[in-house]
Amino acid sequence: MSNQSLAEELFAQLQGAPLQQVSQQLGIGQMQASNAVGAALPLLLGALGKNAAQPQGAEALFGALQKDHAGLDLGNVLGAVLSGGSAPGRQADGAAILGHIFGGAQPRAEASLGQATGLGSDKSAMLMKILAPIVLSFLAQRFLGQGSANPNALSQILGQERQVAQQQGGLGGGLLGAVLDQDGDGQLGLGDILKIGSGIFGGGR
Repeated sequence: MSNQSLAEELFAQLQGAPLQQVSQQLGIGQMQASNAVGAALPLLLGALGKNAAQPQGAEALFGALQKDHAGLDLGNVLGAVLSGGSAPGRQADGAAILGHIFGGAQPRAEASLGQATGLGSDKSAMLMKILAPIVLSFLAQRFLGQGSANPNALSQILGQERQVAQQQGGLGGGLLGAVLDQDGDGQLGLGDILKIGSGIFGGGR
């Protein structure tokens, strides 16, 4: 069993040509792309961990992995997402996946990532749409092959991932803590993101 976090493991798989493709797609340098991906992966996985902390969230995510993302090759998903071509429908629909992960808080999460990485909202939104299907395919590939795969185990693994990201800090961990844990109620709410963006929104509901 690797001591790497899931984010680190996936980040390692994206080195080389995939990262080059991402930087070309966004029209930015490879170093900036690498930094942005390194910040976005813990944010996406941490948000999934937050959602999966609730039993209904864990069941919904587990079902989505089985239904839409099982058996997909990471390279194929990456190629489909980056080419914008005839990608497998829901599997590569980053916008829809982000909507499920962040709900109404999605624009604020994108703005926070854009501000933290210097990408700006538009390019950070593009980056998250590229990465969201890749993250879910990676989770399906990494997790569904295990005999112990079930919603509870998925919730546990993603919960550990969220803790690791926050303990490690850095840009990804710091952003995750800021975006997800503003009101400490265990729910990602629009109030959480607004408090990061403006500091003037009082409640978490």
